[in-house]
Amino acid sequence: MKLLSVSLAVAGLLLGTAAQADEALAKAKGCLACHTVDKKLIGPMYKEVAKKYAGQKDAEATIAGTIVKGTPAPTGVGWQKAGNATLPFMPPNAGVKPDEAAKLAKWILTLK
Repeated sequence: MKLLSVSLAVAGLLLGTAAQADEALAKAKGCLACHTVDKKLIGPMYKEVAKKYAGQKDAEATIAGTIVKGTPAPTGVGWQKAGNATLPFMPPNAGVKPDEAAKLAKWILTLK
């Protein structure tokens, strides 16, 4: 029983550390200038993005693609009309590599 408790505690620490590292990556890449985990800013909050794409087959790839390439204005109008964003588009992020975008997308999808 004690071993199980210690194992669960270590797993929790590792998961927490990974989540913090991914949030740090979002900060380092400038994502947090427009997005937050749970508060509306310029772009939609990450929890809303996770909710929108939850259960979709290509969710991770779609989000990662949006992170790198951005979206044209008509694509983001739905976020804006719903009150989840103040801009109707997301600019491309040339400074984010595809593997970093995939890591960020995976992290975003874990947010509840």
